[in-house]
Amino acid sequence: MQESQQKAPTHKIPKEPTFYYFAYGSCMCPVDLKRSLGENVHPYVIGHGILKEYRLRFYGYSSLRKCGVLDVVQDTTSLVRGVLYELPWRFSENLDKREGVCQEFYRREMVNIQHEGQIYKNVRTYVVVNKLLEEIPPNDWYFNVVLRGAITCGLPEEYCWHLFDKMHGLQQKSHQTRLVGF
Repeated sequence: MQESQQKAPTHKIPKEPTFYYFAYGSCMCPVDLKRSLGENVHPYVIGHGILKEYRLRFYGYSSLRKCGVLDVVQDTTSLVRGVLYELPWRFSENLDKREGVCQEFYRREMVNIQHEGQIYKNVRTYVVVNKLLEEIPPNDWYFNVVLRGAITCGLPEEYCWHLFDKMHGLQQKSHQTRLVGF
């Protein structure tokens, strides 16, 4: 075979060490993630991923954002959709900082993620360390960032509505509780 007729490799050859990362909250939004990592992360989006046997909950409270933030908890009857990234290893420290690993807010958890029929093993995600006993609603800013990320990265419309309903329901419940207590 002549050199000009050789087939190009079908897989992407990384130029630097990388790790897989599954985002299910505000980090689904590449624009918001850029704020923490310092550069555009759109090129590192693999696509829509599925984390089986987990459920979304708002069991974290961010004093920085002053609202409830997402967490995943094991549940054999459920699944969580999110965004699968292949990030350069140089982003690892800043991602840990964003997630509050040193403050023991979130901790790393290695999971398996399904994407287009393929299983990605040992994918990094983050789970809340000291889970609240009940869910705390997100504020409007967090609500919008989560939805923007889900829509931007192509999560199914039905799941985007599920996210909307979950967050809106928590906000409404909180609002009603405040009115009753007033």
